[in-house]
Amino acid sequence: MAAGKAKYTTGDYIRSALSMPFFFLLLLLATPVILFLLIISFGKLSNFVVEKIAPLLAKPTLAVLGISFRIEKHVDEITSPAVFIINHSSTLDMLTLLAMGLPRVRFVAKWQFQYNPLFLLLGRLTGQVFIRREQSEKAIKTLQRVVSRIQKDKLSLMMAPEGSRKHEGVIGPFKKGPFRMAMELGYPIVPIYFEGNRELSSGKFLVTNKGTCTAHIHPPIDTSNWTPESMDQQIAEVRKHYLDWAGVEH
Repeated sequence: MAAGKAKYTTGDYIRSALSMPFFFLLLLLATPVILFLLIISFGKLSNFVVEKIAPLLAKPTLAVLGISFRIEKHVDEITSPAVFIINHSSTLDMLTLLAMGLPRVRFVAKWQFQYNPLFLLLGRLTGQVFIRREQSEKAIKTLQRVVSRIQKDKLSLMMAPEGSRKHEGVIGPFKKGPFRMAMELGYPIVPIYFEGNRELSSGKFLVTNKGTCTAHIHPPIDTSNWTPESMDQQIAEVRKHYLDWAGVEH
């Protein structure tokens, strides 16, 4: 069901105000270690950074916010490589994405993240993908350029089909980009549903209630038989799952 606007206490505002300086302090302290690992390994420890170090930054920050983060797998083994997709409607998503520590994953993030010099430096060195979401043609060309690297290194991609967290409804319209990438790469789609993120923090800034967030990792969806002609219907079917998980009638 669609959640109402969250009501915050004084304690919520205090924890939220402390969380981002705390996160960036951890990031600042970790940056020399990350750079050292990447330099001595000639970049080969990028996966270690994403899988092991990133959760060490995100999980303590979630704890400062008063949030208990859980991962619930609805499948025996996480499929990799794959195109992972999430429902995106909260500032909390950035932290819960990092906290998962998914195997060999690279994040497709908005171009503006690079305005932060630490994000720019670490993002580029670890092979994250920055796109201009407001310019769809440029975004598609950027994704097409990374296909060969992703395939060669057997990396996964993390994408948000809604594009932005600012959308109408609990689950916004799905764009075609993630699904085109899955077809081009020959990868399955792995849906991840964030439960609790939107309910705890639905505003523009990272102000959040205390509570629990759960990342539900669902079974992979085979895209090998998808065609350009059937893609709209296939995307609609995937979106229906998210509507069901969110408790939205359709």
